[in-house]
Amino acid sequence: MLRVGLTGGIGSGKSEVSRRLAERGAVVIDADKIAREVVEAGSEGLARVVAAFGEEILREDGSLNREKLGAIVFADSDRLATLNGIVHPLVGERVEELQRQAPDDAVVVYDVPLLVENKLAPMYEVVIVVDAPDEVRLDRLTRVRGMSEQDARARIAAQASREERLGVADVVIPNEGTLEELDARVAEVWKRLRG
Repeated sequence: MLRVGLTGGIGSGKSEVSRRLAERGAVVIDADKIAREVVEAGSEGLARVVAAFGEEILREDGSLNREKLGAIVFADSDRLATLNGIVHPLVGERVEELQRQAPDDAVVVYDVPLLVENKLAPMYEVVIVVDAPDEVRLDRLTRVRGMSEQDARARIAAQASREERLGVADVVIPNEGTLEELDARVAEVWKRLRG
């Protein structure tokens, strides 16, 4: 089993790379997806988050209002640390469970947005960083995702710097061009991972 950490700042295109690796046969374990699962309505994780942040972070249907919670934690590093202290251990348990289910010869790609921030690079044999300049990421976040510029800048600032991410990379996938260019780069990386 080859354990690969995949990361990139918000708006870098990491999810596109993850999807393309899965299409080629990688077993992808998506930390963001798991982080959503562990705070679904009715879960123990959501109960803990509500205890820490109050009922105002819930929607009328009892589900988590991610936008409201995001606005709180991305503006306050202490509150972000509180949230991470609740969610990360739950995510870790689920990741271990999924890892045990993967075949012995699998390329297991751990899609981890905060790999650098949480100093997780040593856990992987290979670390792939999807890289795009901050201005490209800002444009994607505002134009494609519809974020306000202020919110997009706050989220970029809350993450590791581009330099910090590149500092842990074994493989860098530049992503400031077309999807076709990205696809070709992912194909090259996949060939190296299988070799």
